[in-house]
Amino acid sequence: MILEYIPGGELFTYLRGVGRLEPFHAAFYASQVASIFEYIHSKNIVYRDLKPENLLISEDGYLKLTDFGFAKIVDGRTYTLCGTPEYLAPEILLNKGHGKPVDWWTLGILIYEMNAGIDPFSDEDPMAIYQKILKGKVKFPRNFDKNAKSIVKHLLEADLSKRYGNLKNGVNDIKNHRWFADLDWN
Repeated sequence: MILEYIPGGELFTYLRGVGRLEPFHAAFYASQVASIFEYIHSKNIVYRDLKPENLLISEDGYLKLTDFGFAKIVDGRTYTLCGTPEYLAPEILLNKGHGKPVDWWTLGILIYEMNAGIDPFSDEDPMAIYQKILKGKVKFPRNFDKNAKSIVKHLLEADLSKRYGNLKNGVNDIKNHRWFADLDWN
């Protein structure tokens, strides 16, 4: 098997090195992930494993999504318990069946992590992580960008009828959010 060489390494390594990203830098990366999800969702593919370790930084500074091991073509719902504990959406934990909205949840976790330097439900014990996710209480650091906080709250919405990316406007609710105002989506 031959794979493309990506010289920038994982977003995880970069993020651990700098601690946290400036809001514009985080928005730049998040917009790329939103565009990737928009594309794969148009093909009915649910990724289900977004995390900084699965995002590679190319030579030109753009992200490449890797490790499609949990990706699945889903037309409706699936019930497989899979993903990284800190990034699991409540509907996966509750075994209610899940689909594309789980990817939007993971984007909210990623945005939080890029802005805070740690995920919002961090804990040593996976069961404690799951309890925090199900409680849905997100604590934001004092220096957390207010527009980033807004988009994170809209993405980390347990109610699927209110979660950004899953509303009738689809990804446009995300693209049109004020946090992304200074970005060119083309």
